[in-house]
Amino acid sequence: MSIHAIVPPLRSHAGQTLPGQEPSQMKRYALSQRAPQLRSRKPVPTPLPFRFPAQSSSDEGMFRQAELFYLQKQIQSQTPMVVVLEDGEVVEGCIEWYDRNSLKVRGRNKALVYKSAIKYMYKLGEQGQ
Repeated sequence: MSIHAIVPPLRSHAGQTLPGQEPSQMKRYALSQRAPQLRSRKPVPTPLPFRFPAQSSSDEGMFRQAELFYLQKQIQSQTPMVVVLEDGEVVEGCIEWYDRNSLKVRGRNKALVYKSAIKYMYKLGEQGQ
């Protein structure tokens, strides 16, 4: 009977057995030193596509050009406009400038209005027509 049957063998810091161990213990050590199996990571779900309402896609090119032409014409002629927002609020005034997402309306007060918040707009004298 060997001493290792009573006292477990000493191991170094790297997990290796010290010299002088029995061959059966060396075989166990060799089996335990196989390459560790890598954990399979769960794939990260891709986010759903999201598009801001004010952004246009390539299909809306004709609509976008018509919108830009209309706004530019109203700016140049300083036409008094009425902008009705989604929540029912009404903004009156002339359009000063616009960009992809907003309009600046100058009336009694200056207001910056997001295009996505606009329900519809019309010229000031044309409500019933």
